[in-house]
Amino acid sequence: MDIAALLPQFGSVIWTLLAFVVALSIIVAIHEYGHYIVGRWSGIDADVFSLGFGPVLFSRVDKRGTKWQFALLPLGGYVKFKGDSNASGGKDEAAMSVLSDAERRRTMNGAPLWARAATVAAGPAFNFALSILIFTTILMLRGEVTDPVKVGELRAVPAQNELQVGDILLGIEGVDLPPYGESSSFQSFLDDLPVQEHLDYTVQRGDETLVVQGPYVYPPVATQIIPRSASDDAGFRAGDIIVSINGEPIYAFEQLREAVEGSDGVTLSLEVWRDGDIRVLEMTPRRTDEPQRDGTFATNYRIGIVGGMFFEPATEMTGPVSAFVSGVQQTVRIIDGSLSGLWYMITGAIGTCNLSGPIGIAETSGSMASQGTTNFIWFIAVLSTAVGLLNLFPIPVLDGGHLVFHAYEAVTGRPPSDKALRVLMAIGLTLLLSLMLFALYNDLFCP
Repeated sequence: MDIAALLPQFGSVIWTLLAFVVALSIIVAIHEYGHYIVGRWSGIDADVFSLGFGPVLFSRVDKRGTKWQFALLPLGGYVKFKGDSNASGGKDEAAMSVLSDAERRRTMNGAPLWARAATVAAGPAFNFALSILIFTTILMLRGEVTDPVKVGELRAVPAQNELQVGDILLGIEGVDLPPYGESSSFQSFLDDLPVQEHLDYTVQRGDETLVVQGPYVYPPVATQIIPRSASDDAGFRAGDIIVSINGEPIYAFEQLREAVEGSDGVTLSLEVWRDGDIRVLEMTPRRTDEPQRDGTFATNYRIGIVGGMFFEPATEMTGPVSAFVSGVQQTVRIIDGSLSGLWYMITGAIGTCNLSGPIGIAETSGSMASQGTTNFIWFIAVLSTAVGLLNLFPIPVLDGGHLVFHAYEAVTGRPPSDKALRVLMAIGLTLLLSLMLFALYNDLFCP
């Protein structure tokens, strides 16, 4: 066996696991801290705050008597409140029986309904808050494209490119460029450009107005690789430029899209320009279910490449209010897309292979981490939204199930009986484990 040949694969596995653990630990820490801090504000004491399960690696007790610990298995975490029988909750009858009324008030089971409900809801709420914070920060720092469009950073391209950083675009092929803020007019202008290797650009460079040559505005460049896609599996990297498909030269990303969508799943041979070298990569487009604006799903062939212009436009920092609104909208879109996808899977409109499990999430973590810090942090925000949403499902053992119990108590004036709770928790745990096993099956056997 060639050990040296296995080292890159081993390194990739370690990188994937490390990225997964980092992403999961951040999300779990925020989720559990939401439970802890809102519980504390509501007058409920916590005995243990744990990141991970199993043997304790490190711990300390703070002045409030809470034990903060890191455990060996970094696959989750929990907060054990005063009076709980275990990390999953439940009432410790023996411990509760010897407490005074004032002490019982500081337990989870002895607190008022509003305090218990707020503490439970805080975990998912903090996940959503983390997502909004990350989206807002990234969108604010990423900024908005200046108008008129200015060249901020040039990509390496195989075609002749006479544009320079700082050039202000005035026109292309002798036609004046419409304002970038008029998105529909700007996109229509680009769609009408002739698809060819070079275009003439009218630019303002300092005090001069020049006509220079450059590549097609949207060349077939991979600005981002979608994790676990055909392009990811084929070895594509961000920055790769496809110069031909099955021997036919292409100059525009739209040509790549048309070839993939019209492939009917047949393997394509792509010549790829990477850092001055040409290599051939083969990939088979995959049928993909994609959400539409009207909430439905459409099935298309995709290879998982995100395109862009041959340069990065210069940007101006976005205001915090505008970025915050966009951050909230992005979080809502993820929630809406997740719920729509789940519904369409249940009704059979799309395949159940769209549901990923821990292996798929780990692979995605590693792939996003390899594409840069910003992409990885963005992925953490997306995953945090998904975790918050999952925990709100009305399944016993999840936060949503506990909120259902609290709603029942609010309506009837009494909580469910201990016997009913034990039965419902067992059912909930069975459902959750079944879902996890189904998702794991998808990871292992779905194409």
